[in-house]
Amino acid sequence: MDRRQFLTLSPESRQTVKATTTGARTDSGTNAYTGAFDTAQVVHLLKRTMFGATPADIAWAKGLGMDAAVEALITTTSTIATSPLNTYGDDVTGIAPGATWVNSTPPPVATDDLDLDKMRRPTYQAWWVSIMLSQGRSIQEKMMLFWANHFSIETDKVLDARLVYRYNNMLRANALGNFKTLVKEVTLAPAMLIYLNGNLNGKEAADENYGRELQELFTVGKGPDSHYTEDDVRAAARVLTGFRVDPVTMTSYFETTQHDITNKEFSDFYLNKKVSGKTGPDGATELDDLLAIIFSSNEVAKHIVRKIYRFFVYYLIDDAVEANVITPLAAIFVANNYDITPVLRALFKSEHFYDPLNMACLIKSPVDFTIGMCREFGVQFPSAYMDAYTAWDTMRDTMKNMLQDIGQPPLVAGWDAYYQEPQYHELWINTDTLPKRNMLSDMLISNGGFANLKIDVLTFADKLSDPSNPVTLVNDSLDLMYRIEVSDATRAFLKNTLLLSGQNPDSDYYWTDAWNTYKANPGDAASRQIVESRLQSLYKYLMDLSEYQLA
Repeated sequence: MDRRQFLTLSPESRQTVKATTTGARTDSGTNAYTGAFDTAQVVHLLKRTMFGATPADIAWAKGLGMDAAVEALITTTSTIATSPLNTYGDDVTGIAPGATWVNSTPPPVATDDLDLDKMRRPTYQAWWVSIMLSQGRSIQEKMMLFWANHFSIETDKVLDARLVYRYNNMLRANALGNFKTLVKEVTLAPAMLIYLNGNLNGKEAADENYGRELQELFTVGKGPDSHYTEDDVRAAARVLTGFRVDPVTMTSYFETTQHDITNKEFSDFYLNKKVSGKTGPDGATELDDLLAIIFSSNEVAKHIVRKIYRFFVYYLIDDAVEANVITPLAAIFVANNYDITPVLRALFKSEHFYDPLNMACLIKSPVDFTIGMCREFGVQFPSAYMDAYTAWDTMRDTMKNMLQDIGQPPLVAGWDAYYQEPQYHELWINTDTLPKRNMLSDMLISNGGFANLKIDVLTFADKLSDPSNPVTLVNDSLDLMYRIEVSDATRAFLKNTLLLSGQNPDSDYYWTDAWNTYKANPGDAASRQIVESRLQSLYKYLMDLSEYQLA
């Protein structure tokens, strides 16, 4: 089906679009890509690994070339210097307005800590928006979102924003590291222990929640060759008995008296391996034994690689992709002891990633759409912290209304569009969310702006290669904003109708003169209005078309 056609279908019609896993959509694989690394390939790489791509980002990647650009994107990490602040006023733990609450003490027993958490939660989410907006040239924040969806928690179920904030930082710190280490960190994270009842898991009545999700969602998955059993879930739950959360230190600890010290036997899927029961503090090391058993299955590598593929490349995994991409990438994963970076390196340098059929084939998630648009157009956010948090939270609420509320996925499985067959990413678009996307871009591009935020079209255009030339301006804008080639007729319409205001098609000098007049005297309101209004019309038109929804 034509991608643009899909974006204009009614929800009823879309239900007939079925994913299939037979045949071959493309026969490309993980061999090194040796083709051109021009604007189309650069923008493809950047928009899949970051939220949006600015003209400066594109020039940077072109200057490096593919190999160096990929290396920089997957190896560059940063430590976040900020943390959520008190924007809500009175705080029973004594945190002053404008100060961070992340290391505060628990609320006094006599107070309602749920009310405090309700006030802190939006500031955490707004802070996370700010981190994505200010990301560097790195895949780190995209991987952070990937893992936050994979190892999903719901902040309103954890009910302690301090622990949720620490969970966020833990995922980011491990986002490009070792997956085995990450699984163990997640297992012991206080936020996850609370979310999936691990802190209630004891020898008298083992709670199976985390033991189930550890296997079904987080590691071996539900692929065609994944045959763990209900007995394996129960055995894992017994291994995990005894872990508890200290709300004062905001850490987890092991309560020996609550641990099941008996042996735990696993099915033939795990080669009938056994975790020997241990007593005292040694009982905590049974977790390492459990993870060793789980990671002995190559299904772990396949499951994670499939999720990475669907997040960064395309939702459909057919026979050819399974054989030519998933299997070799999973082998790389295992050979590198489950380090994440070698898998990303092989994927983003592969012929498959740059296959034309894998370009412009993903619908932007609400986060990709919103954060990417703000970054690409250089939307300026307030510097005063109260105003900044208001603006960040407004963007968070806007993404929520488009079906992606960061920190609040609907289920432990994450957001539907990342896993729900057969539509996957097509679920982001419906008769409610598409108008909301268009409304956001329309308002940001207008003179009035949106929530005191505005796209400065003059500043944006000035960053392109030759904004005085209407042909070049249109081409540069399309190269950056669109992932699908448009017809010559469309390009002519954009130039002649929107930039030249219906002037003679050969009158390119009309725009050139207008731009140069404005640049010579940017303080002149009349000359500024002429070029600004036409640029607003151009970019509004481009963002309202279906093609803008594709990454």
